Amino acid sequence: MPVKPVFRCQFCDERPDGETQRELECQLPDAYYGRYVDANPGRWLVWHGHGLLGPTRYACGHHRGELTAYLRHHYGALGSQAWKMGPYPRPLPAPGNATSARISRMGGSGFAM
Repeated sequence: MPVKPVFRCQFCDERPDGETQRELECQLPDAYYGRYVDANPGRWLVWHGHGLLGPTRYACGHHRGELTAYLRHHYGALGSQAWKMGPYPRPLPAPGNATSARISRMGGSGFAM
């Protein structure tokens, strides 16, 4: 049975457009810890917290600042990750995992060619 994840902004319940939805779906298998990642073209911001730094959180382009302020207030004392400044590009995963193999098949950028 096919499943489609539903992403919503933490602050206004807005849903992403089609291209941004695909970018957010591509980030699901990535195992980031304490990292902000941009999801374009909708300018969404994703916080991959995990563990002590909370759950994964999503903010639309209008609420990026609110998300960073919220995270810095709640998790800023636990680690410097919440204080990182943008831009927040999607990093390439470590060599040898399934995501890096998928990205290398796409030409190394993480976007299908």
